[in-house]
Amino acid sequence: MANKSISMSKVRQIIKLYTQHMGKKKIGERLGMSKHTVKLYTDQFNALKILKEDLLKLSDFELNKLFHPPKEMLINDQLKQLYDFFPVMTIQLRRRGMTVARQFLEYKAQHPQSYGETSFYKHYDRWRKKVNPTMHIEHKVGDKMYVDYAGATLPYVDVNTGEIKNAQVFVAILGWSQYAYVEAMHSQTIEEFIAACENAIRYFNGVPLALVPDNLKSAVYKASNYEPTVNENFKAFADHYGIAILPARSRKPQDKAHVENMVKLTYQKIYANLSEKDFVPLIELNTQVMQHLSTLNDAQLTGKQCSRTDQWIMELSTLHPLPPTCYEMRKIKQVTVMKNGHVYLTEDQHYYSVPYELIGKKLKMQYSRSEVNIYLQYELLVTHNRIRSPHNYTTIPEHMPAQHRYVTEWNPAFFMAKAKEIDPVVEYYISQVLAKKQHPEQGYKSCMGILSFAKRLGDIRLIKACKKAHEIGYYNYKIIEDILTKNLDRYEDDDMQPSDMPTHDNIRGGNYYQ
Repeated sequence: MANKSISMSKVRQIIKLYTQHMGKKKIGERLGMSKHTVKLYTDQFNALKILKEDLLKLSDFELNKLFHPPKEMLINDQLKQLYDFFPVMTIQLRRRGMTVARQFLEYKAQHPQSYGETSFYKHYDRWRKKVNPTMHIEHKVGDKMYVDYAGATLPYVDVNTGEIKNAQVFVAILGWSQYAYVEAMHSQTIEEFIAACENAIRYFNGVPLALVPDNLKSAVYKASNYEPTVNENFKAFADHYGIAILPARSRKPQDKAHVENMVKLTYQKIYANLSEKDFVPLIELNTQVMQHLSTLNDAQLTGKQCSRTDQWIMELSTLHPLPPTCYEMRKIKQVTVMKNGHVYLTEDQHYYSVPYELIGKKLKMQYSRSEVNIYLQYELLVTHNRIRSPHNYTTIPEHMPAQHRYVTEWNPAFFMAKAKEIDPVVEYYISQVLAKKQHPEQGYKSCMGILSFAKRLGDIRLIKACKKAHEIGYYNYKIIEDILTKNLDRYEDDDMQPSDMPTHDNIRGGNYYQ
């Protein structure tokens, strides 16, 4: 085999390219190694007589054993028996609460005459380093923030219902300084997850270059080792803070070892110090969590003369400054413009206007806690303040057709202004019409009808009709119509005495009653 062994990832690449019928020289040029080295590995692959698919399924440890046989073979069956136990033990250690000490007791129960505890730990440590040769990750200052949820929940009291609920515990950590943030949340929904990430960034008082989440649905819509699909709302949050999202590979805890370790420390340093009997509201629970978190961050790190807080202070200058505003999570939905020129936000049961020319079109609605944006493809059409008022409308007059817009302008001031243009007498009469109604809108049509007589019959007749109706104390459309129809307004200024009644055989005179 080659004088200097190469990584298993390059071995895999050699096998893939070789089985794709690429020449050894070209493989060497592409991977930055000599043709001779490539030939050694391809010859070894041919000698193994293993299918490429089966070979690539092997772990790095198993692949390394095939291509780089150990110089020192196991010297006895007892040691081989121990090394065969370690892969099974590794799987068991993934279970919550499982420890190496418990696994040793289980091994000892199966093999009473085998190695003692000290030898067991020594050989396990040696085996683990060979199996995971690339576990160490060199963290850069200000580079990454790792986030995850602890598996165990914390109970709290819902202040609205009084029932006991379980809080999801969010954990975040800066890769270089190991400065941590922990918060109990209502749930793992996208809203709660984004809020927790933002709270962590604000707690760290700066923005790292990248955020590394697990493959939970709130962060990653579709997991992939190569091109994961990030949740659209989570991506918008990242864009707001100018931070890249680098989802960890599925089932690869080594990609986020720091936060995995912080979850364990959260159990030991925070969970263990919380009362198991006293249930408190979520706000108070987080107050207690923050107290224990500060103690954890301020504690001196093992093997170092500083704490996580000390390292965070050094890392702080490398973090990007916080944006002036907090992120408002936006939800997106497709809506259709109704015949009345409005779109419907189901969540609030409220209607928002758009230009009436778009009736029947499908638009995209993007809304946050404070505003509603409506788009036609990628063009922003309108921004409304979000109103949580069921069954009501938010309407911009310019969005409506001219004839509809005229009706929407109706209000007491509108009718008073129109009446004032005719005469103060009419203005006063209109004010009384509106005042007599239980709600002003009930008098709008009456006012419109009364004012329409000015166009049909002239301002003078309407003024006289209003005077006449005021004298008898009636304020409505019907009385004005009767006065004008019966020409009663014409007699308003007639000061003449009543004319004598005409003589006629069928008419009794006044003397008849004497």
